[in-house]
Amino acid sequence: MDEILLKKYADVENCPVRNVLDRFGDKWSTLVLLVLDDVAVIRFNEIHKMIDSISQKMLAVTLKSLEADGLIIRKQYPEIPPRVEYTLSERGASLIPHIKSLVQWANANFEDITKSRAAYKK
Repeated sequence: MDEILLKKYADVENCPVRNVLDRFGDKWSTLVLLVLDDVAVIRFNEIHKMIDSISQKMLAVTLKSLEADGLIIRKQYPEIPPRVEYTLSERGASLIPHIKSLVQWANANFEDITKSRAAYKK
């Protein structure tokens, strides 16, 4: 096997595709990004209501991860009680068209994939 090809797929830490996709390709991050695209500015509890199957803890972890990657912006206001709002960053907004393309592909192929999975289990 080609040495260059082996190195191309073996270096996890320096592989941009795996490194980046691992961070936002989890179960919740893509949904949070799509919610922020639809709503523009949103608070934690509003996101939680829109994605009701996510726990508050997992939502907090997801938001922190997206913020750490510079995909969202967290703005805290000096009020009592504290008010925190989330928005897409410029980087996050640049990712949305790619996510929407993936959503379109998933919608177009979901039925066939479901059939393939059922056939595979037999």
